[in-house]
Amino acid sequence: MLVNQLLSMKSSSGKPGIEAQTIVTIRPDATLGDAVKMLAEQRIGAVVVSDDGKKPQGILSERDIVRQLGTHGPGVLSTPLAEVMTRDVQTCTVGDDALVILERMTQGRFRHLPVVDGDGNMLGVVSIGDAVSGRLKELAAEKEALTGMIMGA
Repeated sequence: MLVNQLLSMKSSSGKPGIEAQTIVTIRPDATLGDAVKMLAEQRIGAVVVSDDGKKPQGILSERDIVRQLGTHGPGVLSTPLAEVMTRDVQTCTVGDDALVILERMTQGRFRHLPVVDGDGNMLGVVSIGDAVSGRLKELAAEKEALTGMIMGA
């Protein structure tokens, strides 16, 4: 399964509140508190940090927030995202294999991956849950095909 298939599965999932084509972004001058509010309102686990909403400059996850709060206390919520975001944003393309990105996310210990085109513009975001769901669908289809061959259907 390819990343473009994962994105199309998201658009047909009917997930309330978030359309698959919507890429939730926040500006780097927003505060950590602003990001917390956005994540809660959107019911998502990470937000892409971007000046223009097209090219990722950073990413901020719930884990990043917890680490900052644990280290610096609640006063850190007024800190601009540019100071606390993950700057080395890992990305993928629509032609990447979902199993490969699943492995990258697992080894890198991150759960969200912006999907970009050849110019670095975002096309969507896939999560580790999207990749696992896609893999489970693949395995179910393979099982069905093998069962059909064995049963002579």
